Amino acid sequence: MKRAVVLLSGGIDSTTTLAIAIAEDYETYALSFDYGQRHQIETDAARRVASSLGAKEHRIAKIDMRIFGGSALTDDVDVPKQRSETEIAHGIPITYIPARNTIFLAYALALAEVIPAADIFIGVNAIDYSGYPDCRPEFIQAFENLANVGTKAGVEGRRFQIHTPLIKLSKAEIIRKAGELGVDLSLTHSCYDPTPDGLACGECDSCLLRLKGFREARVKDPIRYAQK
Repeated sequence: MKRAVVLLSGGIDSTTTLAIAIAEDYETYALSFDYGQRHQIETDAARRVASSLGAKEHRIAKIDMRIFGGSALTDDVDVPKQRSETEIAHGIPITYIPARNTIFLAYALALAEVIPAADIFIGVNAIDYSGYPDCRPEFIQAFENLANVGTKAGVEGRRFQIHTPLIKLSKAEIIRKAGELGVDLSLTHSCYDPTPDGLACGECDSCLLRLKGFREARVKDPIRYAQK
């Protein structure tokens, strides 16, 4: 069976991406990160998702991106709340984590070399997203090129491919796709600033984009919110 490394945060996008890889008959090796994020509860969601969907293996890499700071998710900076759709759609927000997807993909590439696997899946999206530069097609293409010139496997002829099945889908389309694949979205977590008991805040950019996606998909969001 062909193998794939799937980056899994426990959110809607990465969960749907894992389901797609499984539906395409890949033996999936899910990879998540405990990187010092304030919404660390997402690693619990990732465990639930990996188990529910039947990933062959699930690893959680522990790294500390708090040493760099520079983001509301890893530093002592307030998470923006109640921003308008126009505000969310313009500029790079303070929730951007410097070089995060570059770092995550590097870990995925290392695992892919060892398994071995030629395929890496990541749930980046260039439509309904918060302006992150490392979610764009040109970034993914650049990293794929790097993977094939900067690894032993690539130099010896194994061609790595970075799969981005959601990159041109809206959040509503992703939610519908998850439904088609039978994904239990109640297991997912999206909030950047959850309450101490794990409820989504309903006000951060990620919550607002999630809620917008469910409204447009005409599907009820199965998770609980502190307010919305």
